[in-house]
Amino acid sequence: MTTIPLRLGVNVDHVATVRNARGGPRPDPVRAALLAIEAGADGITAHLREDRRHINDADMARLKAAISKPLNFEMAATEQMLDIALATAPHAVCLVPEKRTERTTEGGLDVIGQYDYLLPYVDQLSREGVRVSLFIEPSREALDAAVSIKAPVVELHTGAWCHAVEVGDLGRAEAEFARIAEAAAYGAGRGLEIHAGHGLDYETARRVSALPQVAELNIGHFLIGEAIFVGLASAISRMRQAMEQGRALAL
Repeated sequence: MTTIPLRLGVNVDHVATVRNARGGPRPDPVRAALLAIEAGADGITAHLREDRRHINDADMARLKAAISKPLNFEMAATEQMLDIALATAPHAVCLVPEKRTERTTEGGLDVIGQYDYLLPYVDQLSREGVRVSLFIEPSREALDAAVSIKAPVVELHTGAWCHAVEVGDLGRAEAEFARIAEAAAYGAGRGLEIHAGHGLDYETARRVSALPQVAELNIGHFLIGEAIFVGLASAISRMRQAMEQGRALAL
């Protein structure tokens, strides 16, 4: 198959986490977004959580006004978030599950169980010209539901695989990666655009980039953490190199 271009979306949530730990305006996630784009990011992702633990409403408006690349608005499917998304008019919205007790998004959307609930959100955002993505587990059932709900894009949750790699559980890691690879091929065959994200670092990003169906990686926490030691531009540059190395294996 023809290898499609691979994009990098940089999530700036945790720049806002550091800012909010002390209060005040610094560090500024908008400045981080601009630096990320200068360093080679193809887009910016920000998750507006219901409890505003990192990104806030003003950040979303400022990001939309300031950046020259697409803005991906991650959000839970709620009426409040829908109103903010429609007012912000980002390039894309990624619908994600959200529990206030979780530190980070712990799994994919229950697209099957919440089908009737999610359908009007996908429909209204799509009618307003916003490209909708669903953050899902790498399974055929979830992919089939995404197709049925008419979402053009899915982001495969890579967290279980990345965690298994991190703790050295090689058997589980290989099984989880096989699920991702199979889901990417199956979803692309059903006409979906395939993204991937959650927990990716240089090595896991390199490997998942070798899947020819994957069009975009969304990475945040790791890059912001690396930026403490090497700077954001250097971290993004190295990530792009890892992605390019992985993509070369798909040729």
